Amino acid sequence: MRPLGELEAEIMNRLWTWGRPATARDVLVDLGRTRPVAYSTVKTVADILYRKGMLRREKQGRAWLYEPTCTRQQYTASLMQDALGDNPDPVGTLLSFVDRMSSDEVEALRSALRAAKQRNQA
Repeated sequence: MRPLGELEAEIMNRLWTWGRPATARDVLVDLGRTRPVAYSTVKTVADILYRKGMLRREKQGRAWLYEPTCTRQQYTASLMQDALGDNPDPVGTLLSFVDRMSSDEVEALRSALRAAKQRNQA
């Protein structure tokens, strides 16, 4: 999965945060609070995200309602898996990654590994 562009990420972050379907106009209004952007631009990027499989859409009147096809966590995990899968030294990559983590992040990783181990043993 490719990393998102700047506006793609802003749109996805809003939809993930809201946790509900939204129109391009809904996104435009929220984006407009921090930067100017045209409706046609938001609509075009939402359609691109739909074609990439990041969004699903459903017609509501004359507008499309967009919602993510995956969670933020699933998207991030996919990026991480891609980085590891293309790397000839996944252990070295993981060590470098862990070296850059905060102690809270390391503890979260330990917790995730314990949970994964328990699921695999069940």
